[in-house]
Amino acid sequence: MPGHHPTDHDRAKRHLLKTGVGCLCALSLAGWPGGNAFAKAGNPGVGLVRPRPGTWFTKAANNRVQCELCPWQCVLSRGQTARCRVRQNRNGVGHTLAYANPVLVQEDPIERLPFFHVLPGTRTLSISTAGCNLACKFCEVWDMALVDPDEVHAYDMPPDTVIDHAKAARLACVSYAFGEPVVFYEYMRDTAERAKAEGLKNLLHTAAFIEPKPLRELSRCIDAANVDLKSFEPAFYRDICGGELEPVLDSLVLLREAGVHLEITNLLIPTLNDDPRMIREMCSWIRDHLGPDVPVHFSRFYPLYQLANLPQTPVSTLDRARETALEAGLNYVYVARVPGHVGEDTYCPGCGDRLIERIGFIVAENRLVDGHCPGCGEPIPGLWN
Repeated sequence: MPGHHPTDHDRAKRHLLKTGVGCLCALSLAGWPGGNAFAKAGNPGVGLVRPRPGTWFTKAANNRVQCELCPWQCVLSRGQTARCRVRQNRNGVGHTLAYANPVLVQEDPIERLPFFHVLPGTRTLSISTAGCNLACKFCEVWDMALVDPDEVHAYDMPPDTVIDHAKAARLACVSYAFGEPVVFYEYMRDTAERAKAEGLKNLLHTAAFIEPKPLRELSRCIDAANVDLKSFEPAFYRDICGGELEPVLDSLVLLREAGVHLEITNLLIPTLNDDPRMIREMCSWIRDHLGPDVPVHFSRFYPLYQLANLPQTPVSTLDRARETALEAGLNYVYVARVPGHVGEDTYCPGCGDRLIERIGFIVAENRLVDGHCPGCGEPIPGLWN
């Protein structure tokens, strides 16, 4: 597997992409197999906000409240809103403005999140609200995440409606993704508990900028988490993301210890976080603290938002990062957003055989047998059934 080079099969796959199959990767998200269940939500409306008392608030002096959900620990006077835009002091009581009002509701291939070791080839219902407790200059959903909830269209979708739709559409999972799920914690937790009771899996894609206690509570009903590890440099987190690195590392360790299936995404941005030394250090930390079997996705950056002046990530940079991770001893290393790349596929760390072949979001072949390599019997970590 280390140093895997394109074969004739790989070249044929890339040619297939160029001649038309690649367009299948841009899957339509407008179709709703569960029609009637989704109709209960009605049409989206601007400013749909119904404040309700939230959790992880404590009382402070002079009718202030302190939010203890994330490391910012915002202390809020009456009427004041936290930096995430969705947690607020209303008459001396901490409230959430992000309950049952998702601005994003869509059905996705599970590979889009990305999860490569969770139910390959299936689809999931993704939801997200407005708000975020970071301020990344490369945010891909800034018009959703970095705005107030009363400024955007939102659906009326209580947890039961979310579950009804997922079941009507015959989906196996509900995903809390694309925006930052930490800020709609209560909505996510209540939905996840209902999903778990109905036999659905809960998937989380997050920057994991959250305090240990609420994360530990949430981990009881989360089956899999993909964490954006944006860099291994504290300065990058402070200057480019408006956050801190150390709490994210703590969250990764906590999720791993809690038995949540864990995957990591690292978006490589030219000149900012693509230094080979830093990537090597990050991969060594992952190996030593999380284990060599945690899948890592090196994702391609495209110019947008406040970093529109930077170029897209060269494929050669992604190739070097993948080689570095494999050399560091990581067993499952992927390249994201380069359809047709050999780094989209899953290989057995035991015998090197290709186990899962992907073309963008499409699973072209899955050779796993009960989560094992059919050739050498190597167990492959993940949620496969």
